[in-house]
Amino acid sequence: MSKNSVNHSEWNNPANWSTPSWLGFYFSKRDTRAWVPKRLRALGWTPNLAHPRGAASLLLIMLAIALAGPIACLVQG
Repeated sequence: MSKNSVNHSEWNNPANWSTPSWLGFYFSKRDTRAWVPKRLRALGWTPNLAHPRGAASLLLIMLAIALAGPIACLVQG
C-alpha cells in the first residue's frame, strides 16, 4: 500500500476524527501528513495531532493567541 493510499484511508476513517465534525480534530499515527484538510473542506485545514509537527503547530498557535492580549496591553502602556 502506498503512502498516499494509507493517508487517504486514514483520513476517511471516522475513528480518527473528533466530533462535532465542524471542529474537526484529527489524530492518526499512520498518516504521514502534519496538516490535513478538514472533513468539511470549506473550513480549511487542521493539524494531525499524532504528528509531532502538527501538534507543535497547534501548540504554537494557541500560545500566540494566549500571549497576544497581554503583549498588546504592555505595548499600549
